[in-house]
Formats: sequence, C-alpha cells, structure tokens
Amino acid sequence: MSWYNIIMQVDLGNSNKLMLAIGKIVKLHRLSTGKSIYAISAECGLAKATWREVEIAACKNITLTTLWKIAEGLEISPAQIIEEVRNELGEDFTLID
Repeated sequence: MSWYNIIMQVDLGNSNKLMLAIGKIVKLHRLSTGKSIYAISAECGLAKATWREVEIAACKNITLTTLWKIAEGLEISPAQIIEEVRNELGEDFTLID
C-alpha cells in the first residue's frame, strides 16, 4: 500500500485530502514528462518551492493562478487536473460539512 493510500484512510479533513490528491496528480504528470521540479517550474514561471509544496501537499490551499501555471507546465488543461482529482476523490467528495 502506498503512503498516499495510507494517508487517505486517516481522517485528515477533506481540505487536506483535496490537496493530497492534487499533489499526487501533479507529481504523476510531472514524472511522465521526465522533468525535474526545477526544470518544469522554471519553464512555467513558478517558484520551485511552490511546485514542491503542491506535490507534497505542504500548502493548505492553491490559487487558481498557481493551478493554471502548473497545468501549462504539464501541457494539460487545468480542467484535466480538476477532473482527475475529482475521479481520485470520488463523486461524493465535498468540502461542505
């Protein structure tokens, strides 16, 4: 079982689960490009630390601008990231209590 699956079973709160899922999707896409965080973040004008924080879910939230830059760096649409995150979390996932 991967660290991601173990963490997702713990009651972290849905905001944290959302950020973990975003980080997982972003990292999978980046690895598929064969690029390092340093290279891909430089190409899309995003700080290396910001990209890393997204991948490891160290940030509490992500702005639309950051998500858009990440998507451009990955050469996919922001909608694709959101759809993959939605599929990862399931249709019943919500941030509303």
